[in-house]
Parts: sequence; structure tokens; C-alpha cells
Amino acid sequence: MAIVVNIDVMLAKRKMSVTELTERVGITMANVSILKNGKAKAIKFSTLEKICEALDCQPGDILEYAKDK
Repeated sequence: MAIVVNIDVMLAKRKMSVTELTERVGITMANVSILKNGKAKAIKFSTLEKICEALDCQPGDILEYAKDK
């Protein structure tokens, strides 16, 4: 996948657990895991907005484009 999701990096920078993120955003642990593992096919802008709000970051801090090899 060409889009890399760096939620784990931002969680570490903010010293926040996945559990705390799920509670703040209102998504399941399974969905956060899907995002972290690069298995997500899509993300709603409303979910991305909530994640950015919870982590006090910009979408570009979470999403990164990397060319497929």
C-alpha cells in the first residue's frame, strides 16, 4: 500500500495508549489495529478529524505517501 498510517508513532509521541485513543475517538480497538497494520482500505474524514483532535496533530502527521516498490 502506498499510504502509510503512522498512528503508532503519534501515540508514542503523545504518550497515549491505544485504549485511550479508542475511548476519545469512539472507534473500536479492532479498527485502530486495522489502521495501524496498514490493512485499512479507507478512513472517514470525520474519523480522521477525531484522531487528529485526540492526538493534537495534523492529518499529515498520521498519513504518509510512500511509493510501492
